[in-house]
Amino acid sequence: MLKNQLINLKLKSKILIIAGSDSSGGAGIQADIKTVTSLGSYAMTAITAITSQNTTGVLSISKVPLSEIKNQIEFTSKDIKPDAIKIGMLHSSKVINVVLNSLNKIKVKKIILDPVMVAKGGKKLIDNKSIELIRSRLMKKVTLVTPNIPEAEILSKIKIKSIDDMITAGNKLLKNGAKNVLIKGGHLKSKRVFDIYLNKKEIKIFKSKKIRTKNTHGTGCTLSSAIATYFSCGKTLKKSCSIAINYVNHSIEVGPKYGKGHGPINHISLLNVNKKFR
Repeated sequence: MLKNQLINLKLKSKILIIAGSDSSGGAGIQADIKTVTSLGSYAMTAITAITSQNTTGVLSISKVPLSEIKNQIEFTSKDIKPDAIKIGMLHSSKVINVVLNSLNKIKVKKIILDPVMVAKGGKKLIDNKSIELIRSRLMKKVTLVTPNIPEAEILSKIKIKSIDDMITAGNKLLKNGAKNVLIKGGHLKSKRVFDIYLNKKEIKIFKSKKIRTKNTHGTGCTLSSAIATYFSCGKTLKKSCSIAINYVNHSIEVGPKYGKGHGPINHISLLNVNKKFR
């Protein structure tokens, strides 16, 4: 019987995800929910935009009314208080302001920001006013900001071509008010991947092997959600980054190879799933 094949797992923590929806399931809210759930925690959501997309690209983006973004964050948190928050794509300055106001009301201390600003092809996804608002206000509000190299270049206004440049950019973000920074080094031309975690007290370089694949859709979303989950369960922020990087790398290695473009990773890579249900 099915009940004899299942293990009674207790949920470890509660995560509120503020981000856009990805209809293909590889990134955005869908990737976040899969990540949080796979790592043993409870996922709640506030959807900021609805996209129609697949592995080859984005067809359309529909905005969610500002009042509904506010309601999702505040009404959900009023009933089930999040242990941590993960923030993804905020597509306009108005959305950013709504999120900032709601964060001030619900008062959650552990907040991870994935500043989604640049598409895989290099095109900016948000305007300069929104970028400045992230730089001047939102980045100061969160516990950790996790830009990739193109995003770190925009936020720091520093061109990044080396590990030293990554550290310089990270220090610029700290100087501008960020508490902790994790710059993802996947765009750097090197034989290995170097992700750099830093704050005003320390610098830690995480080294990983570079996996040759085009199927990396949603890795940034997945990483930030994994960090939020581990951090909410009592791990230190640095340890949470380390474990989350390992989780993402393993999920890339065992990816399902779906789609004709940039396919998704395998979010349930750490689960032992019994497929022989009766």
